[in-house]
Amino acid sequence: MYDPIAFTIPEGLKDGDYIVATYLYQTGARANIHKLALALSEEQSSGTWVTLPGESDEVRKRHVGRIVSIWEVPDYEVAVPEGVAERSWVIQIGYPVHNVGPQIPLMLTTVHGNISAAGRLKLLDLSFPEAYCKYFKGPKFGIAGVRELLGVPERPLLHAMIKPSIGLTPEQSAEAFYQAALGGTDAVKDDELVVSHPWSHFLERVKLHTAAARRAYEETGEKTLYFVNVTDRADRLVENARRAIEAGASALMVNYLVVGISALSILADDPDINVPILAHLDFSGTMYGAPWSGISSHLVLGKLPRLAGADIVVYPSPHGKFPLLQAKHLRIAQSLTDDFYHIKRAWPMPGGGVHPGMVPLLYADMHGDFMVGAGGAVHGHPMGPAAGAQALRRAIDAAVAGIPAEQMAEKHPELKAALKVWGVAKVGVRGGYDLMEA
Repeated sequence: MYDPIAFTIPEGLKDGDYIVATYLYQTGARANIHKLALALSEEQSSGTWVTLPGESDEVRKRHVGRIVSIWEVPDYEVAVPEGVAERSWVIQIGYPVHNVGPQIPLMLTTVHGNISAAGRLKLLDLSFPEAYCKYFKGPKFGIAGVRELLGVPERPLLHAMIKPSIGLTPEQSAEAFYQAALGGTDAVKDDELVVSHPWSHFLERVKLHTAAARRAYEETGEKTLYFVNVTDRADRLVENARRAIEAGASALMVNYLVVGISALSILADDPDINVPILAHLDFSGTMYGAPWSGISSHLVLGKLPRLAGADIVVYPSPHGKFPLLQAKHLRIAQSLTDDFYHIKRAWPMPGGGVHPGMVPLLYADMHGDFMVGAGGAVHGHPMGPAAGAQALRRAIDAAVAGIPAEQMAEKHPELKAALKVWGVAKVGVRGGYDLMEA
């Protein structure tokens, strides 16, 4: 099934001209993998299920997806053992950049559009040439910019979520904000379930939370950013963001997967929206959770939101209440922080059931450039929210200093109380509130 136009080797692709997609594909034992790979390539580029009169060699040479590599796992060379019912493949296809243009929606449609319904096929990775990435600005602030805003040059940052998740009035959430800020949190965000409601309009929260941040700063000398959730219909998103900033918002949050990754780009690219943007993970599990379909988590929660302009991305901590393999957590963090042409490094923010006893593991995973995302451990601390934030800050201090959290707790009662309630986490053991066991 060799097709000299569609099949090539890596060296046959001209640098800068192709976005290379890597797929995991499972087939039956007798499948013709070259025929199937060609079908995937043509479905996402110049062809379809029948021969087309307009699909000339010239059209195909310019537009067809080019099959770069096909590997079988395990790599059978001589014979397939008897009894093998299913075979697994890793396939790489290069899609011409000129098929896509400078936008994420058509790029995703090209690399994983119709074929996402092809069965046991998962998009593992995307390799973007620099010529394509030049169309994207990425984060406005990134890691260095947020550190500069806060005046915190090195340590991990503490980012609290307001709890209860929903139902608080602006006055109540402002008090929760103040207590967390008083305890030393660097940032506080709305819960993803909260935007504007009859009992809590986002502009009223901006007004009161900004005042709470100012009040805490006068007492502690430490700044606290407020990430207000502006998630809405796409046609209202920019207006919400601008109104929030006019009201004094120091940062924004958006549930980026439900509004669309391109909507995140619109916010990040707008010159009038000159505050950090946090991208929240909700809905992501529908995309990455299955082992044989969807899109890998480091794309959904790492490379793609960073490309679109997120300064911070929230994702599940492998040590918390949501299931995520350690290797996937590290890959997400790497996708947010490693060199990526001109695109600034973005903050990894693992969250979901995170408490002070997990901080040593997170620090061992990522060292300085990450945010500790904690809600329940702040607002559910037995000594109150200020003590909850203090406990997390002391746990961060201990990790940075190379001191066991238990040793630091001997001098800090708020940390001692937290460790007594929630313990010290171990690798591979999720938190006490485990959604896989509840």
